[in-house]
Amino acid sequence: MSETVLDVRGLTCPLPVLKANKALRGLPPGARLTVLATDPASVKDFQAFCRETGHALVAFSEDAGGVYRFTLRRRGEDAPPPAPSPAEPPP
Repeated sequence: MSETVLDVRGLTCPLPVLKANKALRGLPPGARLTVLATDPASVKDFQAFCRETGHALVAFSEDAGGVYRFTLRRRGEDAPPPAPSPAEPPP
């Protein structure tokens, strides 16, 4: 299966994740999307995005120039997004 590359270098939170989400919607289940980003906040953003949507964060790296590379795999059609975790009870 081919891999799609999305270059969001220079964009800041929340744009890298929003653009990746839009790109993933246009891909078939199981397809891979590689995202190139420069926003340091994108590291936590993509981890949370995958945890909340059910897409897989297959790989992550950072090069010496400060470019983050995320490889995401689109979840299958039959896999619903994860259920929201229950709210913490008040102390």
